[in-house]
Amino acid sequence: MENEGLVQIYCGPGKGKTSVAIGQAIRAVGHGKTAIVIQCLKGRATSELDYLSVLEPNVRLFRFEKKDKYYEDLSDEEKQEENCNIRNGLNYARKVLVTQECDMLILDEILGAVEFGIITEEEVEELIRTKDEETELILTGNVVPVRLREAADRVVSLEVIK
Repeated sequence: MENEGLVQIYCGPGKGKTSVAIGQAIRAVGHGKTAIVIQCLKGRATSELDYLSVLEPNVRLFRFEKKDKYYEDLSDEEKQEENCNIRNGLNYARKVLVTQECDMLILDEILGAVEFGIITEEEVEELIRTKDEETELILTGNVVPVRLREAADRVVSLEVIK
């Protein structure tokens, strides 16, 4: 696969970032690869990716958040609790990269976690430095900080034109 080992970012204000990233995972499976998806900020009730269960164990989905609501809809107290859960997801992502547990790691809405101040740009940069040469890392979110844009191999902005 020509994308092997790249750091890719799918960003922009429109919809479709998660779908494009998942499409990359499905494509990887077609090439005999494995993928792990760690989803942030979307809550446990989101069922849009439940269909991935038919692709297990080649594609595995993890949601560390416990609340059923989107992050923006939580109270301040609930947000504090979920921040800890999201940080657990970050720690799991680090472990996945260190142990080379998969060929592709997708961190869905991790850029949103940076935007909300839950995770720092430096922590995401450290993840990028942690990955080996073969593991593909895909990050999604609306806004890409300049430092992360520079650290990525490819940045794709999705926008709704009409």
